[in-house]
Amino acid sequence: MGRKTGEMLHLRGNALTKGEPVALPLTQSSMFHLPGAPDGHDFYGRVNNPTWEHLEQVLAHLEDAPCLAFPSGMAAISAALFATVKAGSRILIPSDGYYVTRVLADRFLSGLGVIVTERPTTAFSEGGFDGFDVVFVESPSNPGLDMMDLPAIASSVRAAGGITIADNTTMTPLGQRPLDMGVDIVVSSDTKAMGGHSDLLMGHVASRNTDVMERVEEWRRVSGAIPGPHEAWLLHRGLETLDVRFDRMCSSAQVLAERLAAHPSVKDIRYPGLPGDPSYTLAQAQTTRFGFLLSITLETQAKAETFINTCPMLRPATSFGGVHSSAERRARWGDDVDPAFVRLSVGCEPVVELWQAIDASLNAL
Repeated sequence: MGRKTGEMLHLRGNALTKGEPVALPLTQSSMFHLPGAPDGHDFYGRVNNPTWEHLEQVLAHLEDAPCLAFPSGMAAISAALFATVKAGSRILIPSDGYYVTRVLADRFLSGLGVIVTERPTTAFSEGGFDGFDVVFVESPSNPGLDMMDLPAIASSVRAAGGITIADNTTMTPLGQRPLDMGVDIVVSSDTKAMGGHSDLLMGHVASRNTDVMERVEEWRRVSGAIPGPHEAWLLHRGLETLDVRFDRMCSSAQVLAERLAAHPSVKDIRYPGLPGDPSYTLAQAQTTRFGFLLSITLETQAKAETFINTCPMLRPATSFGGVHSSAERRARWGDDVDPAFVRLSVGCEPVVELWQAIDASLNAL
């Protein structure tokens, strides 16, 4: 991916004419000068905008597939699902993945006649995929960090006549490439590591299936689930440092995971980069990096709260993927995890200072 990210930084620059700004301009307009017939020009802010159109070129370059931007990760997930299901469709989703995807399916899709089935990540292939129109996968799972065999699942679903959608938020296209493994559609919450600065909500959908992308674009246009131009501009700016941020975050996560695994206050740890982790073998086969997320389980809920709230280099916050390391106790949102389970998102702080702060806070419990 090194070449991909290097080329990405100059996609705009290599197309500039003399005197144009090097930085991407922010086009903040709902109307465009449009005498006569539209003839393929930008014409209305719900349909097109030069800022998010250039962002989509950059995202498409990273995904190596056509890409459409959305105002949040859930807007991207919603677009992918509403573009591929109808009344009577059967969908399969992880029972231990991102909980809002399950809420969308249970409270809205099922009410429209879509039949929803859930399976845990570690047993996702059990029972096969015959009869499912759409299979939604998330690997590593959020927050448990369990993994699925994506190439095998994508192949089996295709053989059964279904479509696969993969949520690749936790790994980004720099860490894992589901489309290259046969998955039909990728969705991502670019609110997280892609933007990287905890100052925007964005998402994207990518697919090499032309019919799917036409449906996704139509859904965005008629539903109004469009990105704001300022948020698109911010995401484009964030993507320019994704490579260096992701490298730092993953490298630091590996160091912290190895040290946390030996810490007496830690009852359990999950990180795909640890040789003893249940996801290690699949992660080696499917990912280029082991990611920046890890989880630890402490002795009690109270100690988990104290650790999260007192460590000076951890922000107690939901979401993940920012330059600031953050942590939260996921049971508070209803995830089926131990009350003392802590999801830790490793940021860009110097790893020596970050470990010293984490170690001191754990030792003080």
